[in-house]
Amino acid sequence: MDLSGRSALVTGGAGGLGGATVRRLAALGVGVAIFDRDTDRGAELAKELGDGAVAVGGDVNDDDDVAAAIEAARSVGTFSLVVNVAGGGVGGGRTVARDGTPHDKAAFVGTMEMNAFGTFNVTRLAAAAMAGNEPDEHGQRGVVVNTASIAGIEGQTGQLAYAAAKAAILGMTLPLARDLGAVGIRVCAIAPGTMGTPIMLSVPEQMQEQLVKSIIFPKRMGRPEEFAQLVESIARNPYLNGENIRLDGALRFPPK
Repeated sequence: MDLSGRSALVTGGAGGLGGATVRRLAALGVGVAIFDRDTDRGAELAKELGDGAVAVGGDVNDDDDVAAAIEAARSVGTFSLVVNVAGGGVGGGRTVARDGTPHDKAAFVGTMEMNAFGTFNVTRLAAAAMAGNEPDEHGQRGVVVNTASIAGIEGQTGQLAYAAAKAAILGMTLPLARDLGAVGIRVCAIAPGTMGTPIMLSVPEQMQEQLVKSIIFPKRMGRPEEFAQLVESIARNPYLNGENIRLDGALRFPPK
């Protein structure tokens, strides 16, 4: 897709991966709506980037908040790209803990809501909005890029909720592509490995070394800018559709 005159909505746009994506898109001349629960950080980033960026605070599972974010994206260009980065976890643990306690149900539901439900909710509303665009020479009206994790493929011990949520996002990719192909919208998902976001880089150095140990090459955490570069590649390449793309330096999570 030619990105000239286009705009994007980036959920979790004030965070590590989201913020890098916002910056890359803005540098390409794409108008960007930064949609994040952290309204202060979102506003700071929008101020840094200037007139082509706008910040919207809110929750990806609140339809009114999502509608406001879509309208914000429309205010800075032809809304044609949604990048769902918002997510996280609400507790973890084994299905049955060592003391015999079963996994907390609320933590599981909360993690699904933050990741799978939120991704679905923003995608359905954004796709409905993009479906009204004029198609380009390839028949494209929009692109959706969702964020999963390699945990959704090979979740580790104690990662049940997070792995299930990210697996759900991976499972949406092909059905979404099939559904939305009729209106000229492509869908891909990125499954990052261990990424050097500010949160990850804040952990003790010894823990960072353990996290990098199983990465094949390059022998380091991924950079948020590399995630953003892949988002751009997906957006630009009209034949990338229905794919879950790993971004992990050939990392394969061990069981623990």
